Amino acid sequence: MWTLRRASLCLRSQGLNAGATHAPCVNLVPTTCLENERGIYQSLDISYGRFMLADVFCSTDIASLNFAVDWRGLSSQAGASSTKEDDGELEGGSNDESDVDLSDGDEESEKLHHELELSDDETGPTKKQSPDRQSQSELFKEIVKAHGLSIDSALDKWVEQGKELGREEIMLAVRNLRKGKMYGRALQLFQWLESNKKLEFGERDYVSKLDLIAKLHGLQKAEKCIESVPESFRGELLYRTLLANCAGRGHIMATERIFNKMKDLDFPLTSFTCNQLLILYKNLHKKKMADVLLLMEKENVKPCIFTYRILLDTKGHSNDITGMEQVLETMKAEGIEPDIQIQALLARHYTKAGLNEKAEAVLKEIEGENLKENRRLCATLIRLYANLGKADEVERIWKVCESDPGVDDCLAAVEAWGKLKKIEEAESIFDRASKKWKLNSKKYSVLLMIYANNNMLKKGKDLIRRMADCGINIGPLAWNALVKLYIQAGEVEKADSILQKAIQRYNMRPMFSTYMAVLWQYAKRGDVHNSEKIFHAMRNYGYTSRMSQFEALIQAYINAKVPAYGIRERMKADNIFPNKSVAGRLVQLDAFKKNAISD
Repeated sequence: MWTLRRASLCLRSQGLNAGATHAPCVNLVPTTCLENERGIYQSLDISYGRFMLADVFCSTDIASLNFAVDWRGLSSQAGASSTKEDDGELEGGSNDESDVDLSDGDEESEKLHHELELSDDETGPTKKQSPDRQSQSELFKEIVKAHGLSIDSALDKWVEQGKELGREEIMLAVRNLRKGKMYGRALQLFQWLESNKKLEFGERDYVSKLDLIAKLHGLQKAEKCIESVPESFRGELLYRTLLANCAGRGHIMATERIFNKMKDLDFPLTSFTCNQLLILYKNLHKKKMADVLLLMEKENVKPCIFTYRILLDTKGHSNDITGMEQVLETMKAEGIEPDIQIQALLARHYTKAGLNEKAEAVLKEIEGENLKENRRLCATLIRLYANLGKADEVERIWKVCESDPGVDDCLAAVEAWGKLKKIEEAESIFDRASKKWKLNSKKYSVLLMIYANNNMLKKGKDLIRRMADCGINIGPLAWNALVKLYIQAGEVEKADSILQKAIQRYNMRPMFSTYMAVLWQYAKRGDVHNSEKIFHAMRNYGYTSRMSQFEALIQAYINAKVPAYGIRERMKADNIFPNKSVAGRLVQLDAFKKNAISD
């Protein structure tokens, strides 16, 4: 299965020593690796051998010296960021609207739940025909219409009217609620069904409920919830759902603890489980991805298409197009053809790398010979052509679906015209969509972000007032756009006050990128006090320390021309080890320390 013969990056630099052991354990001996100007680690002596996919990734510096991966137990003895939230001590909830900063974990988690909720059989796949995924249940429509925070009265009324409340109707309603990110109402539905004994709960129902609790109330309550699940239903699906939520939130220690718990319970190692680790390390510790790939090799776990998607995206983000293409060839050699998501991913990374011809070739493959018969591709193509700056192509694709567009087609066109600086066209299509559908905060944030990117503060304020008039709750994406709107207008303090208002008045957990936008503005000013304030606020709201946070904080001290005493120790305490860029900034800080001593 591992057919990739060589990659541009090493696995363990000069050599790989997996040990000649019969135990299911991979012990890696780290050696030396050089870092190039882009911060990508390259080997002086690229290894050949069986670990073909793993060769794409390098894991070598001091941060991973004691990292050991095996299916007997996984631990980050060094190099992992540990916080209270990692250990399950924080209970930070989330909003109904998803936070795009949460990695790719939610995508696979949602796919898992779509599979689970289709089943009418608690122990195996359903033999019945699954309902159309695009259809909306009548129960869902009644739940959405319910006023106030509770949906109990709507459910009670449904039963009083003698309407059907079978498993198929319930699961379709849950799927509809999930698709709309209405996790709070989905959880209320499960709680009402359980308390009123209207559904005989099976494993899949407990799994779905656990996932919703994790999303809304945090990992500690989700893990506690397992204790209330009957012993016979505490299976692999339950634990891997918890694992996916831990990984999706970026909690290294919690993820590894659940991973080890699954092994203790003798659950099989699957590609889904390994994908969660890859997702986690892709966002927080790329060098450990090679260890996961080695574990998959050792345990004969075959990569699935989602595994390859993670690896392709990782290489693309590192601007290693050669490595990305090698992973693609490996995937094809394994008999897995790229799906639309992978093709779109390739096009985005080609565009980012300035390889427009390659990007356009991929788009032609996506489009095929008759786009009118595959109109579901329009939204994807519109966005990708906008990335390339191809206004004519955007207009051509839009005309295919313009007569009867879906909501995603409209929003894609709004995004595209905004990116191409054609604001009036974007506004016109958005107005059309808002008249046809009841748009939520997430969809309004698309236009709001266009105003932010084009420094159109007045229009942004007007749109916020329009949302308020329509009774639309402002979610994380809209707050993010609003904060950036004020930042673009040069009103950083106002942006900061809006951020605090979102936290205090609406009990909202801001997005990582929202915090970082404010942090970088204070850093550019050399405002150490406010930079430290934002830095600590991020920690308090569960964002584990990342290199980018320290990089911005260090820049604040540099611009203020004052020493940052103890900054290296703070990084070490969080198991953050400087890359070349941050190391250069630390050298600049040392000069201020010397000046302070001489004065």
